[in-house]
Amino acid sequence: MGGEGGPSTTVAATLLALQQNPMLSVILVGDERVIRSSAPTLEAFSGRYDIVHTPKTFLDTDKPASILRSGRDSSLYRCVEIHQQGQASAVVSAGNTGALLLLGRHLLKTVEGVELPAIVATLPDINSKALLLDVGANLACSPRQLEQFAIMGSVLAQKQFGCAPRVALLNVGAEEYKGTADVQETARLLETQETINFSGFVEANAVFEGHAEVIVCDGFVGNVMIKASAGAVNALISQIISNITVSEEASIRAVYSRLNPQRFNGATLLGLQGNIVKSHGNADIFGFSCAINQAYNEQRDAIPSLIREAIASAA
Repeated sequence: MGGEGGPSTTVAATLLALQQNPMLSVILVGDERVIRSSAPTLEAFSGRYDIVHTPKTFLDTDKPASILRSGRDSSLYRCVEIHQQGQASAVVSAGNTGALLLLGRHLLKTVEGVELPAIVATLPDINSKALLLDVGANLACSPRQLEQFAIMGSVLAQKQFGCAPRVALLNVGAEEYKGTADVQETARLLETQETINFSGFVEANAVFEGHAEVIVCDGFVGNVMIKASAGAVNALISQIISNITVSEEASIRAVYSRLNPQRFNGATLLGLQGNIVKSHGNADIFGFSCAINQAYNEQRDAIPSLIREAIASAA
């Protein structure tokens, strides 16, 4: 029920994901009448979906903490509860981010040894892509928590990219002496952490140059970074498309396809004893389907179990 498009986007995206992945089955949680009216072709996937009706929708304007008091009959609460009860392997939502994070910590709990979960987003770079965390779950983080983000991000990157990922700290400069006291202390921790392939500091303008597969920062910096980069890409592509000739269109559209922020939609709530992927509220059908596919892959790869092992070995 979440996101700017609501079920007209999320249900259509679910049908696209079901069509693309024959191993996928889903539970659609929300107002059943609205869900069915949003997808006349839903019956074509009979046997691969269920609908759980909920009478209430928790809005983006609602205070996240109120979901534990008055949101138990909302689609957002019920979604995470279904996952916690083992009836589903993952949750995908475009709903209230703060409430979703709160529910994840309340119902699923964090992986043993993890102090805070982090929201991890994917960014394109000149080589392929990179993971950025945290992008909004925790506005202020201790060096030890940033170290844990690096460990968790490395686990996810290794499964996604199939390599030993390099880890960089987002900083105001690449020089060793720059940065806040917390960033400096985090660097010292990562330099001595044998489970991490630490490559040093990276500046925001160099994030897209392929210096690292995992980039670590606190949630305030990461949220500004992810939103600014998505806005810059959209503005740039909009200007280019409005000024291209017919002969240039194919090559420009190929670049847009690679950089399209919708392609990277889906921010994982990393560090929970479960799989939750948060879709951006303005995701289109393609973007939300990408978030569904991401959640499918992460539950298949048993990411929470791998994080638990990595955190234990790094202690």
